[in-house]
Amino acid sequence: MENNFYVEVGYHQKNHGKERICGDVFRSQRIKEESRIIASLSDGMGHGVKANILATLTASMALNFTREHKDVSRIADIIMNTLPVCSERKISYSTFTAVDIDLYDKTSILEYDNPQAFLMRGSRPLEAEWNCLILNSEKNRGKEIKSCCITPKKEDRIIFCSDGITQSGMGSKKYPFGWGWENVQEFIIHTLVNQPDISAQNLAVKILNRAFRNDNYQAQDDSSCAVLYFREPRKLLLCSGPPYDNENDRELAELVNRFNGKKILSGGTTADVVARELKLEIKDTFEFLDPDLPPLSYMEGIDLVTEGILTLSKVSKILNEYKQNYVPGKGPADQIVKLLLESDEIKIIIGTRINIAHQDPNLPVELEIRRTVLKRIARKLEEKFLKEVTIEYI
Repeated sequence: MENNFYVEVGYHQKNHGKERICGDVFRSQRIKEESRIIASLSDGMGHGVKANILATLTASMALNFTREHKDVSRIADIIMNTLPVCSERKISYSTFTAVDIDLYDKTSILEYDNPQAFLMRGSRPLEAEWNCLILNSEKNRGKEIKSCCITPKKEDRIIFCSDGITQSGMGSKKYPFGWGWENVQEFIIHTLVNQPDISAQNLAVKILNRAFRNDNYQAQDDSSCAVLYFREPRKLLLCSGPPYDNENDRELAELVNRFNGKKILSGGTTADVVARELKLEIKDTFEFLDPDLPPLSYMEGIDLVTEGILTLSKVSKILNEYKQNYVPGKGPADQIVKLLLESDEIKIIIGTRINIAHQDPNLPVELEIRRTVLKRIARKLEEKFLKEVTIEYI
């Protein structure tokens, strides 16, 4: 039986000095049909474009070979045979960490030359048996690959980083030899004791910001931190559109009423149906938080009530253009995005009654029908943000 937890993925990066591109690369993917989540982090030698190209190649190979269930020694050999080797130091031009989470079974971690991953059970370090594999191929003979396997539990975390974190502050009076692995672990423990529910993203940001401070706010190396957090799933319902048949209005209202999690109603008719069937009042406002969109409404028991297609189209655009430094605004679309990104298991109910207004040829060309926009939102949430999304039509 599948474990009853959700795996939240968060990461944060800072570029070396004034470089415009990071020499570290993080990749992650949810393999829905296999109930697996895979992630990889690579640190390219040096900085800038060259380092980024090598790290991208390495992180992508690590992700792809892990997805194909290849043996750990085979993964390492292929990657290191592909990468160029420094002519002077005779070492590969990039490092990597690969994590394979099987929600039906165990989690495996494979590392080459990155700082050892931090394994946490709650706020305490999780003891795991690390195996050292010595490669025997002609090109890679003698190189060491570390691996371990754990059976995760709820509130476990896997934290892995590039050496820009552990070596931060090197040469300073406080950390002449760098922050160090042990000090990073102590910082993680202290953070989790004080903030046991901290999100994966916020923990990654916190660790990286501390490393940045160690470097006197001028990163001496590309720095990356990734966090995988096994926890209770946060659920959200996004409902838009009235049912195809009026007789199903009551069914829709009951689905909304019984849902155990946060709730968004997007569309005036949708909100009217739910309010009527549940005998609730809709309170309209005239505060335009976004000049491009109609204002919010309020209904008891519903976290957000917005206009439909215009708002959802903007949600789709924000998700498509989303970057790490995105700061949500106060408008209806921004508030929907914020709730979506704070949730893990997202259920979308799409009413299939056709809204005649959306067939008006005078409306903008980019105004798409509801179900198309919602399917785009669902796909982006799954592929880009690794959310678990289900769609139900009514």
